[in-house]
Amino acid sequence: IVDYGDCFVDPHHPETIINSIEKHAAEVILTGTKMLTFGGDHFVSYPLLKAHAKQYGPIALVQFDAHCDTWEDDGSAFDHGTMFYKAVKEGLIIPNKSVQIGIRTQNDFDAGLHVIDAPRVHEQTTANTAAQIKDIVGDHPVYLTFDIDCLDPAFAPGTGTPVWGGLSSAQAAGILRNIRGINMVGADVVEVSPQ
Repeated sequence: IVDYGDCFVDPHHPETIINSIEKHAAEVILTGTKMLTFGGDHFVSYPLLKAHAKQYGPIALVQFDAHCDTWEDDGSAFDHGTMFYKAVKEGLIIPNKSVQIGIRTQNDFDAGLHVIDAPRVHEQTTANTAAQIKDIVGDHPVYLTFDIDCLDPAFAPGTGTPVWGGLSSAQAAGILRNIRGINMVGADVVEVSPQ
C-alpha cells in the first residue's frame, strides 16, 4: 500500500477540477496500481470513473449510498447528486452490470442500475446481499464507491446528507467481506464530514 499523495485542485477554477482529478488518477492507474481514493464530495467519483473507463472500458459500478445520485443536469453541474447520471449518459458505466446498495431516497429518472435498497438489505442476510451483487457484476471490471451516508446516522453521523434507516456498520462490513473476489479495479470512500 502506497500513499500517492493528494490531488491538487484549484477551487478558484472549478472547470479544471474534473481534468485535474482524471489526470492524477490516470497516472496511478497506468502503473497497474489499483486506487483507493478518499474524497470529500462524492462528485470526485465522476472523474475517477472517467480515468478508470479509459483504462478498462465501460465498467460495473457498485455504489453504497443513501442517494441514487442520478439527478439530471444540463451537463454543467458540479455537484454530488449528478455524477452517476453523467456516467450513465457518457457510457462510463454499464447500468445492467451496476448496483446501488442502501438507497433510501428516490429519483424519477431510471438510470437502469439495479437497486438493493436499505429495507431490502435489512430483510435479508449480508451474504444474500453480497451474492446478489456478485451475480449482477459477474467478472466485469468493478469500480466500488462507498458514500459514508450509506450507513445509518447512528453509525456515521459525520456526513453532509444523513438519512435515517441506513445500514449498520456490521451490515456494511459483512457485505464488503462477502463480495471478496469481484474484479475490483478501483474504489473510493466519500462524503465524510466529521465536523
